[in-house]
Amino acid sequence: MKPVLDKLDRLERKYEELSELIADPEVMGDQARWQQYIKSHSEISEVVGVYREYKKASAELADVRQMLQDKLDSEMRELAGLEADELAEQKENLEQKLKLLLLPKDPNDDKNVIMEIRAGTGGEEAALFASDLFRMYTRFAEIKGWRTEIMESNLTDLGGVKEVVFLIEGRGAYSQLKFESGVHRVQRVPSTESGGRIHTSAATVAVLPEAEEVEVDINPNELRIDVFCSTGPGGQSVNTTQSAVRITHLPSGIVVSCQDEKSQHKNKEKAMRVMRARLLDQAQQEQQQEMASARKSQVGSGDRSERIRTYNFPQNRVTDHRIGLTLHRLQDILMGNLQEVVDTLTTTDQAERLQQMD
Repeated sequence: MKPVLDKLDRLERKYEELSELIADPEVMGDQARWQQYIKSHSEISEVVGVYREYKKASAELADVRQMLQDKLDSEMRELAGLEADELAEQKENLEQKLKLLLLPKDPNDDKNVIMEIRAGTGGEEAALFASDLFRMYTRFAEIKGWRTEIMESNLTDLGGVKEVVFLIEGRGAYSQLKFESGVHRVQRVPSTESGGRIHTSAATVAVLPEAEEVEVDINPNELRIDVFCSTGPGGQSVNTTQSAVRITHLPSGIVVSCQDEKSQHKNKEKAMRVMRARLLDQAQQEQQQEMASARKSQVGSGDRSERIRTYNFPQNRVTDHRIGLTLHRLQDILMGNLQEVVDTLTTTDQAERLQQMD
């Protein structure tokens, strides 16, 4: 714990320095500088507050333990013993909280999310399952008060989803959804199956943090932009003007199409947002592979070929294979009530990282 306490001492000194700077009239005259100090002060205020509680509990515990060394009557000794136990528990809880607050933060956690869902093996049934997943995530976003917007979709005649790319806009969206990337498997009797046999099919989910323009440097000369007429399910023309846009990033080979809007300009804007997110994700995946030997978390490996979850309809069961979590309320989860799953994944990831701190 000593390296942690040393870091906390430094943070407390920095907090006190920032408090003085914020109150300095000369600094207040420079709005940009003052705002930067306010931001830094705010970022460390919670951890410093908890650290001060921790120091207070530690000092009180030391005092009580010192009392127990003295000659006390049995009643006073019993009371002091109870107080020592309470303070020891409080100190331990605050220590754990401090470790969590000091865990390196994912710089993407506060970002919006671009989610991509694609039907995998299983034909029409896989497309219908992909549609169920899309509905589940959009309802979860609605519960959280986030905004969703379809960037690109490719539907089947029966209402399934071959592929859908959509934006989820809301503070902390990525932190809540980043562990959803991977292969999702469903086991159920398809509505198209007359024999009543259980089929297994799958869909893949990718969760990308939305990239700001400044984070991804895209050379316009390395883009090929094609325009074409939009088409709907079955291939019939739904738009006789060339409003659909396909953008190809030549160095990486990444291709993004968008045709959901009637305006070519809006389709191009949406496609560029997806392109930036995919390029940022590609760069981060490469970086993670380089660092893989340092840490490979069972929760956050980011391997999208990994089967992460099974939705079993006959047993009303959802199982997350990475953490061994099984819940028997499948329909409730598909209605967007994902918070218990999200919280368990986050807690497991934090526990793994805390273990590496010790």
